[in-house]
Amino acid sequence: MPTVEELYRNYGILADATEQVGQHKDAYQVILDGVKGGTKEKRLAAQFIPKFFKHFPELADSAINAQLDLCEDEDVSIRRQAIKELPQFATGENLPRVADILTQLLQTDDSAEFNLVNNALLSIFKMDAKGTLGGLFSQILQGEDIVRERAIKFLSTKLKTLPDEVLTKEVEELILTESKKVLEDVTGEEFVLFMKILSGLKSLQTVSGRQQLVELVAEQADLEQTFSPSDPDCVDRLLQCTRQAVPLFSKNVHSTRFVTYFCEQVLPNLSTLTTPVEGLDIQLEVLKLLAEMSSFCGDMEKLETNLRKLFDKLLEYMPLPPEEAENGENASNEEPKLQFSYVECLLYSFHQLGRKLPDFLTAKLNAEKLKDFKIRLQYFARGLQVYIRQLRLALQGKTGEALKTEENKIKVVALKITNNINVLIKDLFHIPPSYKSTVTLSWKPVQKVEIGQKRANEDTSSGSPPKKSPGGPKRDARQIYNPPSGKYSSNLGNFNYGERFRLGTSSPRD
Repeated sequence: MPTVEELYRNYGILADATEQVGQHKDAYQVILDGVKGGTKEKRLAAQFIPKFFKHFPELADSAINAQLDLCEDEDVSIRRQAIKELPQFATGENLPRVADILTQLLQTDDSAEFNLVNNALLSIFKMDAKGTLGGLFSQILQGEDIVRERAIKFLSTKLKTLPDEVLTKEVEELILTESKKVLEDVTGEEFVLFMKILSGLKSLQTVSGRQQLVELVAEQADLEQTFSPSDPDCVDRLLQCTRQAVPLFSKNVHSTRFVTYFCEQVLPNLSTLTTPVEGLDIQLEVLKLLAEMSSFCGDMEKLETNLRKLFDKLLEYMPLPPEEAENGENASNEEPKLQFSYVECLLYSFHQLGRKLPDFLTAKLNAEKLKDFKIRLQYFARGLQVYIRQLRLALQGKTGEALKTEENKIKVVALKITNNINVLIKDLFHIPPSYKSTVTLSWKPVQKVEIGQKRANEDTSSGSPPKKSPGGPKRDARQIYNPPSGKYSSNLGNFNYGERFRLGTSSPRD
């Protein structure tokens, strides 16, 4: 094993040789042997080996292995020095191997070391993006779980920081190809991260690119298979996939396949859904996703069938008035509960699909069924008006900080929900029913109305959005659908017709 003095002497030989450095193979071998020495010798070897690496291609394997030994040394300072120098080995055919080694080193628990590995990977990414991706995806597909997890997170956080000259079209195509291989077997969390990676690629910002992503999600959601409502994993997979699909839909990228699946397979089983997510109102979550997707349906083969399923489900949440006894009072002791959150979603979805078949209520339903529906609408509208008055009274005069309390936040959301339902019900009371009004779903951010545009209906205190421009809605490429927090969905939506909203409680309760 060489001493410190011998390492310096051989370093001098190589440094002084200038263009003839490649002729001094023995001197370089002495430096390689420095990795077998003590702490001082190893520290010098970590610096000297990469400096002359390119001059000795016949010793490339030995040099890389020596440096790798130093990357795994017990002394953290030696490891850090060796990792810092690794990009100098990333030349030609050696680069994928160096990328593979660096990817494995992501498993370190030392934060300074972890940052060095990240920086080294970014450095070689800029030298050869394809070669670096080869090393990363090799470990994602075949490496240890911790390495796979951190390699995926590296891609999801660092790719977007790279300049366009690095992320060329060919490089993005490679990312898509390799990602498809990984997506054949992923966890829910990994799937979300890969959708973040892919939706951020410039080549997939086009209509055809978005359509490709939707097809990927549909395949992952297994829409060809019969839905199993009692299987929590099946339900969770569908929700995870649909959340990733929602931001991709637009005027030109249609949600038809997903909406049809929800209407045919999920709605009939809504009450039997199970979920592994504790505290999640799974039924409301499904209805919210359906409502968001319903705005972007294209031509639909089973439009009438889907409308019937939506209509039937809507009836379940729009009760008939209770029968009155001879003295004019309610003959039943129980008052119907009006579940506003559910009705907002179902009514909105029905309204969106109804635009495509505007004579559904008048031509496709028999007279008796239409009469029954209008009775339900009238009864629901009466309860709705009571609730809206109570909410407005409770919020009257409150501004600024007063509206930020948990209690008042819930009331504000409740007012948005009830106003939306009110607007949609008014449309359906038209003769013939109208589908022209536009509302902003209660959990969506309110869109600003441009000067000169009118709101669809002044009852919508949540603010009706402006009519969509011909180009369709603009969407953030990296937007990930986040469902509203559980506290709103669990506290909102149920209203006992026979009670009044009690001031001082945290939410409208039964």
